[in-house]
Parts: sequence; structure tokens; C-alpha cells
Amino acid sequence: METISSFSARSIHGDEVALADYAGQVLLIVNVASECGFTPQYAGLEILYRDYKDQGFAVLAFPCNQFGRQEPGDAKAISEFCASRYDITFPLFEKIEVNGPNAHPLYVWLKSQKAGILGSESIKWNFSKFLVNREGRVIQRLGPTAKPESLRKEIERALAS
Repeated sequence: METISSFSARSIHGDEVALADYAGQVLLIVNVASECGFTPQYAGLEILYRDYKDQGFAVLAFPCNQFGRQEPGDAKAISEFCASRYDITFPLFEKIEVNGPNAHPLYVWLKSQKAGILGSESIKWNFSKFLVNREGRVIQRLGPTAKPESLRKEIERALAS
């Protein structure tokens, strides 16, 4: 059975990262964008990361330009934006597609594990979130309107199991 550890992705700096490196951690995987109405969620994601990283939690952010072209920058611009505007310290990855024929294999798998609203698999917008347990399985899928701070109980429950 596939788990998150079955996949890899390129970091924002171009290095191939085996997601097996995060084995045993609780993960919040989010498709992000710098010019979106939900972009201020970066601040909440960073707070969650800082609050729980020492307990085995990580936020993995995947920039995506598929929704309203709200992530037009290259890796350097995205990295600089996240560092200067939100002081992001959680892992950022290269820009990917989350829907369609060029969707990253990780997102093909994530969507197959937990359907969205009305059973739809496709990601509807930036800042959609997948919570993954320590065993590498998707336990919750949340839409863009789910604020990071609203996830504390679910994260704490996953960290405790």
C-alpha cells in the first residue's frame, strides 16, 4: 500500500527530496500561492509549524499557479517572498501542478485518498490542505477556507497517536 513515503519532490532550491525523510511525522501538505486572497494563511501555517515541529510535525508547501495564475514567480521569487513577508521556515517545494494530466504524482495520490466536496477529487483552489498521520496516510482533507489555527485539535490528536 502506498503512503506518503512512496513519493519524492524537488525542494524550492531544486534538490530531490524523498518524502520518506518525513516518515513518522504528522504532515500538513498545502498547495500555496503568493498572490491569493488566502496567502495570509502562510502566517498561520508558520505558527503551527513552529508550535509543533519539535513534536514531529511539518508543513510541506507546494506552490501552484493553476488557480487564477496567483503564483507567477520562479523558485527564487517564491522563496524570497515567503522569507521576507512571512519568515517561512517550513519546507517549500518547487512549483507543481495539482490537477490535470501534469499533476504531480504526490497530488494524484493525495486526491485519491480523500475526496473533496461532493466526492470531487480535483483541488478547487490554493491553500487546500491534506493532513497526513505518522503512518503516512491521509486522515483529513480541508478546503482553502479552513484556517490553519482551526486545525490544532486534529494535529494534536494525530501527534498523540
